[in-house]
Amino acid sequence: MKIKVNENYRLLEKNYLFSEVARRVARYREAHPEAKIIHLGIGDVTLPLPKVVTRAMAAAVEEMASRETFRGYAPEAGYDFLLKAIQRHYRRFGVELALGEIFTCDGAKSDVANLTELFGENLVCIPDPVYPVYLDSNLMLGREVAFLPATRENEYLPGPAELEDAVGHALEGVIIYLCSPNNPTGAVYDHAQLEEWVRFARATGSLIIFDSAYEAFVTGDFPHSIFEVEGAKACAIEVASLSKSAGFTGTRCSWTVVPEELEAGGMHLNEMWLRRQTTKFNGVPYVVQRGAEAALSPEGEAECAALVDYYRENAELMGSVFRDCGIAFTGGAQSPYLWVTCPRGMGSWEFFDWLLEDVNVVGTPGAGFGAYGEGHLRLTSFGSHEATAEACERLRRFL
Repeated sequence: MKIKVNENYRLLEKNYLFSEVARRVARYREAHPEAKIIHLGIGDVTLPLPKVVTRAMAAAVEEMASRETFRGYAPEAGYDFLLKAIQRHYRRFGVELALGEIFTCDGAKSDVANLTELFGENLVCIPDPVYPVYLDSNLMLGREVAFLPATRENEYLPGPAELEDAVGHALEGVIIYLCSPNNPTGAVYDHAQLEEWVRFARATGSLIIFDSAYEAFVTGDFPHSIFEVEGAKACAIEVASLSKSAGFTGTRCSWTVVPEELEAGGMHLNEMWLRRQTTKFNGVPYVVQRGAEAALSPEGEAECAALVDYYRENAELMGSVFRDCGIAFTGGAQSPYLWVTCPRGMGSWEFFDWLLEDVNVVGTPGAGFGAYGEGHLRLTSFGSHEATAEACERLRRFL
């Protein structure tokens, strides 16, 4: 063909991280069909949806079978019943949102990627290591990207000082991605650290895109939302999800908060996002939205908390193995992920291959999350208790 293609795709790694993991596992399984492989790599949940959610979805399916209650296209931003449930959810954290600031979607990953369409040629600042979609979606548009080193020295929580050091010149009008609790490191920002980021963003006319997909795992005096910080509505967009808290990885429902006061270039970002969504998105299905509403009800929140506690127990069990073996790690306490320092000076893929071939346990190589992820491996707590316990027994024996 003689059509022109987006040359920026040449900037991407040839294989997506999790596709490469799956390829190596499939190759090993083909050569060793008898192996009992335990997957602690991809962050997919294993527990079923809460009962309150499935009851609500079943009732919604029955509504779809009747002419009087049938629903067609959903509103692009979401039905009011779900927007009001999300609004009540934020009030638990002392955050007040207008319904017009909330937009439902089919997953946090989609919105994190799609938000790039709102912006022109700005410097994009991304923590390293971090979830690949932040980097890849900007590389696809040919954006300039600067990396914020997240290392043991800064407890995997880079601040504005690291950004200024990384760029080496005065900054203004920067797009900054923050994820807390972080994927993959499991580190979580406290109030003072987020306040520092908000002050920096407001002083430099910058925007924070805040990924709070794992906020359900936060305990104690840590923020669940960046909007708990005064002034954040003037400089931040937040993306949240039910994938991990309510088991919606296959059901697909999330939301993005775009405050009405966000303005740049004489345009309101809230209006731009609504315009983008009405053009390119047909809305989350009615049945799914009824399930999401149920997940955010008092009964639903209690059932979802039980799911989160189940995965926390897995994380604690895994953490005990690495503590006993003297292997450094972060995460697990405020996050479903453990960020493990590879033992014996191994590289990320070297440790991955060793775990797969000798222990029959699958993790995710840290190098796939960025250059500063080299020498680490991410493990998830989303397996069953039984599989996690067996994996821990194997790890303890081999480590």
